[in-house]
Amino acid sequence: MKEVIQFYGYEFRWLELLDLVIVIFLIIQLYRLLKGSLAFNIFVGLLMIYAAFFLVRALRMPILTNILQNFINVGLIAIIIIFQPEIRKFLLVLGKKTPLSKDSFLTKLFLPDKFKSYKDEENIINEIIIAVSRMMSTHTGALIVVATTYRLKFDTASSIPIDANVSSKLIESIFNKHSPLHDGALIIVGNKMLAAKVILPVSENPDLPTRVGLRHRSAVGITEHSDNLAIIVSEERGTVSYAQDGNLTQDVSLEDLKVKLYEVLIDGYA
Repeated sequence: MKEVIQFYGYEFRWLELLDLVIVIFLIIQLYRLLKGSLAFNIFVGLLMIYAAFFLVRALRMPILTNILQNFINVGLIAIIIIFQPEIRKFLLVLGKKTPLSKDSFLTKLFLPDKFKSYKDEENIINEIIIAVSRMMSTHTGALIVVATTYRLKFDTASSIPIDANVSSKLIESIFNKHSPLHDGALIIVGNKMLAAKVILPVSENPDLPTRVGLRHRSAVGITEHSDNLAIIVSEERGTVSYAQDGNLTQDVSLEDLKVKLYEVLIDGYA
C-alpha cells in the first residue's frame, strides 16, 4: 500500500489526508452542537477569520498575514472567555463520564443526536432569558427559583401546582400584574414549572442592602440552605438580580444571567 497519494500533481501522505478529514469532521460536529445558540454567530466569524488567514498566507501577503496571526494568537484567550459555557459542557462531560460509556464525551461529540439533554437545557435557558427580558422592559416584578434537585422544600399549602413545560409566555402570564399568581415565586425543576405563588423563607441577613425588598430577601432566603438559583426582576427599576448560596448579585446583564444559568443547570444535571 502506497504511503503517498497523488492528486492533480500534488502529493499527500495518508496521515495528512486523515488529519484533514478528522479536522473537517470535528468542525461539522461543532457546528451542529452550536447551531441555534448565541455562540453560533461567533463561531462562524472565527471560521471566516481563520479562512482569511490561510488565504492571505497562501497569497504571500505579509502585512495581512502578520495582522491576522497576531489577532489569532491574542484571540485564543478571548475564545476561552466567550465560549465558557460550551467549554464547561465539554469538560464536565469529559470529567464525569468514562471514555467507553454510552454517555461518554466521545459518544456525545461524534453523535450529537445523543446530546439532547444539553439542547433541552439550552431551550429552558432561552425561554427564561426571553421572559426575563420582556418583564424587565415592562417593569414586571418576578421571582423565579431554578432548583437543582427535586428535594427542594417549599410551602405547598399556599402554592398553586402547575406541572407545565418551561415557556416564556407562561412565565410572563404568571407574573402579569393582573394575574392571581403573580405574588410569590415560581419554582422550576428540570424542564418543568412545578408551582407558582410559592411563599419563600425571608432572609434575616443583616448585611443585605437596606433598599432591597421582599422579593430579594426571599430569593436570598431560599438559597441560604439549598443549592438553587433565584432570579429577581425588580418592579421599580426593571433590573435583574440573582441569589445563590445566600449571596445577592444585583443589576446583572442578561448575558451574565445566561452564563449563570448554564453553570447551575449543567452542574446540577450533567
